[in-house]
Amino acid sequence: MNFPSTRAFMEHLTAWRIPGNTITVFYRGKEIFSFSSGYADLEGGHLMQGSELFNIYSCTKVATVTAALQLLEQGLFTLETPLYDIFPAFRHMLVRNEDGTLREAKAPITLWNLFTMTAGFAYDWNGSAVARARTQTNGEAPLSSVVNALAEEPLYFEPSSRWAYSLCHDVLGGVIETVSGESLGKYMKNHVFSPIGALSPTFIATPETEEKTAAQYRFAPQEEKNGADLVADQQVTPDGDGEWVNVGKACAMPFGSAYESGGSGIISSVFDMALLADALANGGLAHNGIRILAPETVTLLHQNQLSDALLPSFNWAHLRGYGYGLGVRTMMDAEKSGSSGSVGEFGWGGAAGATLLADPETGLSYFYAHHMLNPQEAYYQPRLRDAVYEDFKANFG
Repeated sequence: MNFPSTRAFMEHLTAWRIPGNTITVFYRGKEIFSFSSGYADLEGGHLMQGSELFNIYSCTKVATVTAALQLLEQGLFTLETPLYDIFPAFRHMLVRNEDGTLREAKAPITLWNLFTMTAGFAYDWNGSAVARARTQTNGEAPLSSVVNALAEEPLYFEPSSRWAYSLCHDVLGGVIETVSGESLGKYMKNHVFSPIGALSPTFIATPETEEKTAAQYRFAPQEEKNGADLVADQQVTPDGDGEWVNVGKACAMPFGSAYESGGSGIISSVFDMALLADALANGGLAHNGIRILAPETVTLLHQNQLSDALLPSFNWAHLRGYGYGLGVRTMMDAEKSGSSGSVGEFGWGGAAGATLLADPETGLSYFYAHHMLNPQEAYYQPRLRDAVYEDFKANFG
């Protein structure tokens, strides 16, 4: 299948400031395009092949909410279930006022709050709660220890009062572990990835996975060589010159050696995450005929959950025209976003340049990755989306 606009845009990125990239596109259960450009390892001169592994960071969230929705389908909780039913430490939460004083939360955190990023948490993986759990567990920081430590910290805002990107999906990963009785990684492997034939996704880096992982870089503007805010860097495209800094292959969010992060922890190939995108684009039915979610659940997944009062806080500039579903952006207004895609198209991106798109209306989906912190998300994501749609429509009308 010929995808000239997608190919040209990816080559533009690698000629501009992305070391290397790769994509796999599916349509109704069939792979219709794959392409790689640039380098998997600049220093070694190794070209991107497409089989490499990547830290997909926040694209992990799509797999996490998929897993959690499987448990919801089984009736093991509802969206209204209070978090304290699963983790009792969250029964009496404090909220920090703007003046720094504390008060008791007016409402409990619910599972809906975790799915929708409205629980009141921040995105602080080096905060006192995580540091305390890390110290108490000799650096291992298993998921349950971090979740319970977060319950000891005041919330940043009243649950359900606004949207804020945060550790909600890490806590949701803890819910999956507690409710299912399996570790997050084992649950994902047994119930999400293995059924669809995705063999590479893992939370645990080993010498074998490291050997297969593409080199990871950060684009550092000339005036800023040290430090990084990974979440803030997803939302900006620095102007001016800079350089690629090799930052090693490890995940840049180091909670602990035993921590499996439902928000940012998966290592995977692009093809295997494209298999998940394809299943979600086709109502939960994978390419091999295995169903991982009911069609009605996938519809719920990508329905906007934010009221008119909450939508203004979902304010990332490159997501104009989108709402937020149960852990994914979801297209609400194609004209406002400037997109040639479909209303209801959904997905998410990651801190090093991974991104997933699933379109239930057409059955189109893709997974794309480069491996560069400060990933130029606001620049590449909408342009890549439009290039793929242009090629898709040229091929399929």
